[in-house]
Amino acid sequence: MSPPSRILVYGVYGAGKSTLAERLADRLGLPWYPVDDQLWEPGWVEVPVPVQRERMSGVCRRDRWVLDGAYHGWRDVVLARAELVVGLDYPRWLSYGRLLRRTLRRLLTGEVICNGNRETLGSVLSRESILVWHVTAFGRARRRMRAWQADPAGPPVLLFRSPAELDRWLADLPRHGAGRRRG
Repeated sequence: MSPPSRILVYGVYGAGKSTLAERLADRLGLPWYPVDDQLWEPGWVEVPVPVQRERMSGVCRRDRWVLDGAYHGWRDVVLARAELVVGLDYPRWLSYGRLLRRTLRRLLTGEVICNGNRETLGSVLSRESILVWHVTAFGRARRRMRAWQADPAGPPVLLFRSPAELDRWLADLPRHGAGRRRG
């Protein structure tokens, strides 16, 4: 059986969606389309939802892709085309710990995230902080992944409850293609 060519990686902030999407793209020779690049303009200006939907529809019309998220304004577009959803259903402490370490690293290094944007101390301490988003979104993301897995009308969903479990699955994937191409 050939591996899927349209994969959605899903999970709460900090679970490792982008890292996994990049690994899957490399392993399977698929193009990876980082979602944040589609959603944020320079200066952390959010792209209007109708434009997000248009952009993501364009990506999803392609025959091959890996996406590292799906949000409310266009989630249906992705699910209608995905051949597989890989859900990172890790415990809150694990994903929050990863998010906190990543956020602190980005603050200290000034790492560019997407379209020239960087995390700042002000953004991390604000009510719109990604750390706050994690707390408020964790339960919803978990319930959503589990509902998708239980829905026979949707794409197949693999839920991983630990990084070790995910690593075992990845080790069994056949290597295809010449490596990832960032879309």
